[in-house]
Amino acid sequence: MLFPPVTITVLWYCWSTVLNSHFHMRKIATLLKPDKDITQDGDHFIIKTLSTFRNYNMDFVVGQEFEEDLSGVDDRKCMTIITWDGDKLVCVQKGEIEGRGWTHWIEEDELHLEVRCRWWGKSYSQISKLSAL
Repeated sequence: MLFPPVTITVLWYCWSTVLNSHFHMRKIATLLKPDKDITQDGDHFIIKTLSTFRNYNMDFVVGQEFEEDLSGVDDRKCMTIITWDGDKLVCVQKGEIEGRGWTHWIEEDELHLEVRCRWWGKSYSQISKLSAL
């Protein structure tokens, strides 16, 4: 399922600042309008975030913990587990930054993403319209 570009807001900049991302990466991220390509086969997911600057692929099986390499995002590695909470995919990332993770879900024709970081004490949300189901 391919999702159309979404605009990265100032909140994303703040969130990436808390994660201590490189300054130039934060500046570039605010200008991007990435596409999301989500493929599902049972509990196996591949989520691709595609942009003109950099692509990020996340390949996982729901309920199985794995080491996630966030090179290019904030240059950290963490242990990640993604589970279902009703109809929402909930990601918990264990590593240097406590309370980090995200939640993805679909409502009608919108893909929702909420990104969390306990250190910051807030979350960043983005919503994009679905282009295909």
